[in-house]
Amino acid sequence: MQSGISASQELVSKFNELLADSNHFGLLVTIASEKLQPLELLPSSSSSFAANVSSQLTPRLKPNEALYIILRRHADTPALAAVTYVPDAAPVRQKMLFASTRLTLVRELGSEHFRETIFATLASELSPAGFEKHDAHTALDAPLTEEERTLGEVRRTEQEASSGTGTREIHLSKSLAIPISDDGLAALKELAGDSGRDLVMLSINTAVEKIELVPDSSTPTSIPDLVKTISSTEPRFTFYRFEHSYGGNSSSPVLFFYTCPATGGTKAIKSRMIYPLMKRAVLAIAEKEAGLQIVKKFEVEDPSEITEASVLEELHPKVEVRQGFSRPKRPGR
Repeated sequence: MQSGISASQELVSKFNELLADSNHFGLLVTIASEKLQPLELLPSSSSSFAANVSSQLTPRLKPNEALYIILRRHADTPALAAVTYVPDAAPVRQKMLFASTRLTLVRELGSEHFRETIFATLASELSPAGFEKHDAHTALDAPLTEEERTLGEVRRTEQEASSGTGTREIHLSKSLAIPISDDGLAALKELAGDSGRDLVMLSINTAVEKIELVPDSSTPTSIPDLVKTISSTEPRFTFYRFEHSYGGNSSSPVLFFYTCPATGGTKAIKSRMIYPLMKRAVLAIAEKEAGLQIVKKFEVEDPSEITEASVLEELHPKVEVRQGFSRPKRPGR
């Protein structure tokens, strides 16, 4: 089992120092050794937030390095703002990790201490003028909930990550610490072995940021049977060993299906942001940790879009036979 990203004891200690002493303006945080780690406490050099931003924060922002920034921004409680700074020039892997872990930082340190969370990709957004612009937008966006704003930011990060990779696959490794439950990993290993298991379905528990096994004792023997077992209301990562015969030959390839139905309101919106971000991580765990050899991958919105005909067409594409040029017969023959 892989351990998830969590706050180190050093970070908790530094955070308590920030809370206890108003002479501290902020705290810089990074991710290292699969932990949220403190980098530096920022002193308060002025009673003005804008002045502190200019003198303490701006010089520490790098154009190619992601960073978490906790700032003392308000006079009354909750006084803190949690800033996620993910510049465009940062490595793609770092972008994805910081974006998907940002809510963990607030949750582990205590969400009651934070009045707002901010996501920035440019250093100018974290300047005095940038914070003023943010406040103006927040006032206009008041009807949106914090969760809805967060999902929009995750979506933007995912789009940036995918646009920066072209057609190159990103293979997420153990260093990204995407946690999976013990029974989920065990089930994948059973599917990879000779245990007789043919189906594994996984979901993401967004409350604890963990990949979990979906309890299901179904034993589908065909694609239509499989479709019936996949939820039509919640996203799923489904691994299925498809035993079948085609053209007189029998085979049992392992197939991967990613389904994400467009139902469920705000919950569905969140899933449509988080699941694509984690899809490659799930595949990496299945292939590298469990030893699965996935022959084909399918991605659809609703399970009903999966048909046996479409699956067989992908597994056994028809080979177009080209006929050679035939010289036309001479007249009279």
